[in-house]
Amino acid sequence: MSRLTKKPIILPEGVTFRQEGAICTIQGPKGALTIPLLAGVRVQCAGTAVSFECGEGRSASCGTAWAHTRNAVEGVTRGFTKILEIEGVGFKAALEGKTLVLQLGFVNPVRIPVPEGIALAVEKGTIKISGADKTLVGEVSARIRALKPPEPYKGKGIRYQGEIIRRKAGKKAAAAAGAAA
Repeated sequence: MSRLTKKPIILPEGVTFRQEGAICTIQGPKGALTIPLLAGVRVQCAGTAVSFECGEGRSASCGTAWAHTRNAVEGVTRGFTKILEIEGVGFKAALEGKTLVLQLGFVNPVRIPVPEGIALAVEKGTIKISGADKTLVGEVSARIRALKPPEPYKGKGIRYQGEIIRRKAGKKAAAAAGAAA
């Protein structure tokens, strides 16, 4: 049995939980999220506590449902945020309506439509992605980062804030080290 499911999820004030068949709906100040339940997972809501029960041999499914529910509760109360940093000469980001426009050294600028439920904020050298759905925030930030991942020689590209890029020595540094030996 999953150890996570032994602890009930406590709903904060202002958050409502509703189950209709195999779909749970969690509503809060930042929006509403729906979570499909897997087969063999039973959910019970008693006041402000949501508890899970597993069918025989379904502990992984039960733990997954518990984690998705906890993420949804956190998302509708506080939300999730990821910050991307752009580094490189001439690399720019701008927001035009509901479209993110990136100039990343390609011939044409890259245009990315912003999905519903995601808020973008562009400042000098950073893109802040926020929303209630943890999966959607991570997916959008990964798609943006995949356009120009950081390269290991100069570190140019798009990276997550706080991400450490392992740098490689260039040709001159490698040749100087070989000549000294």
